[in-house]
Amino acid sequence: MNTPLVLPFDDPRCCEVDLTGGKGASLASMTANGLPVPPGFVITANAFVEAVDGDALVRHLKARDLDAARAVVRAAKPPRDLIEEQYRRLPAGCSVAVRSSACAEDSNDASYAGQQETYLFVETLDDVLEKVVECWLSFFSERAIFYREHKGDLNDIAMAVVVQQMVDATKAGVMFTVDPVNHRKDRVVIEAARGIGEHVVSGEVTPDYYTLDRKGCVKKARIVDEQILNDTELADLVKLGLHLADLNGCPQDIEWAYDDTGLFMLQSRPVTTAI
Repeated sequence: MNTPLVLPFDDPRCCEVDLTGGKGASLASMTANGLPVPPGFVITANAFVEAVDGDALVRHLKARDLDAARAVVRAAKPPRDLIEEQYRRLPAGCSVAVRSSACAEDSNDASYAGQQETYLFVETLDDVLEKVVECWLSFFSERAIFYREHKGDLNDIAMAVVVQQMVDATKAGVMFTVDPVNHRKDRVVIEAARGIGEHVVSGEVTPDYYTLDRKGCVKKARIVDEQILNDTELADLVKLGLHLADLNGCPQDIEWAYDDTGLFMLQSRPVTTAI
């Protein structure tokens, strides 16, 4: 059987979580459904499995020898030629984001968000290859192993990596298609800040906070300084967010960004807080 090692978002196989992880499959699904997603590709879980000695890796993990496990991963070589082929298809001169995409992540009862690494504004092919290995390594950090022991399975070593054109965001943030704090299904919550969305996700900045109804009308807003999103942008976000929730059949936790050309969807995962 021909097992794909690298898949562009527009390849139907890229929607398979077992191949491309939660993040990769979500981006491929959004692409297939015509949502505004920056172009990119996924180094599949198969590529990782082929690059490492899986038996040795699992043996070290079960022996709790994390240093030995990470040494196995560090020696792995990504499929350079296949990555270069897809990398050259991205817009010339663009920087990229390199993001971990674990195949067990972002299910309805667990989210691996923040457990593995993300690298932004990566500029060259050699840097991309280096960051792919760093993403693989992050799946075997103490924190990630501890999480998998409680929410997953140490035998699970399936890790994909997403490479995606960076959005030079003027404003970005997160959106929940339900209110996860007040447990209201009739509300959408949006957080927004200037610049890239990592500032919001990591808690580096205090974002504007909007609560809206499902028609996109603002019910409550907490503005930090000058309002970041206007009414049209908020309504557009709510419309796309609810469309994503319908496509996935459950409430979504979405990362989004605006640049000078318009709105992009960067990630969508199930809301894991009970509603």
